[in-house]
Amino acid sequence: LNGPNLNMLGVREPGIYGTVDYEGMVNFVKEGCAAIGVETEFYQSNHEGSLVDAIQSALGLYDGIVINPGAYTHTSIAILDALKAVALPAAEVHISDVTKREPFRQISYAGMACQVHVIGQGIAGYVQAAAQLKAQIEQDGEPENYLCHGDLNQHHILLAEENEMAVIEFNRMHRGVQVEDLYHFTRKIL
Repeated sequence: LNGPNLNMLGVREPGIYGTVDYEGMVNFVKEGCAAIGVETEFYQSNHEGSLVDAIQSALGLYDGIVINPGAYTHTSIAILDALKAVALPAAEVHISDVTKREPFRQISYAGMACQVHVIGQGIAGYVQAAAQLKAQIEQDGEPENYLCHGDLNQHHILLAEENEMAVIEFNRMHRGVQVEDLYHFTRKIL
């Protein structure tokens, strides 16, 4: 799920976001996710309400959400509330390293509802996020919160109060279902 201006990849600030256009990014991510057994669908909008609608529509259709909210990362409580409402496992992706950018980019509202965070890994971050989200969905016990930043081999567990509601809802939705049974479902991530 991609937010505002991501449709301008390849044109918009290539020194920050790279030279691959949106269609090229979608093809790269589809191929990378297919290789790890994750079925994907893509949606991009420059409009906050459309992104909220897409998140709400994911409930009952998808196993998880990989989201790059673009600039709405730093402003949209509506996207945060939608992610909390559907309580699907979610991963936040940022192509650039937002931690090294402007001060206003240091807040991530959407990230408060995400269990996985992949920051500054370019378009490969989408595949990394899908892989981490898939592993989290399939693992025994409660989902953990992972951050992938900088070195691809370093994963730091984050204990975030904001994610407790999503964890509780995820566990409640799958109560009585054995983890082994979950392996047989096709993983679909929006």
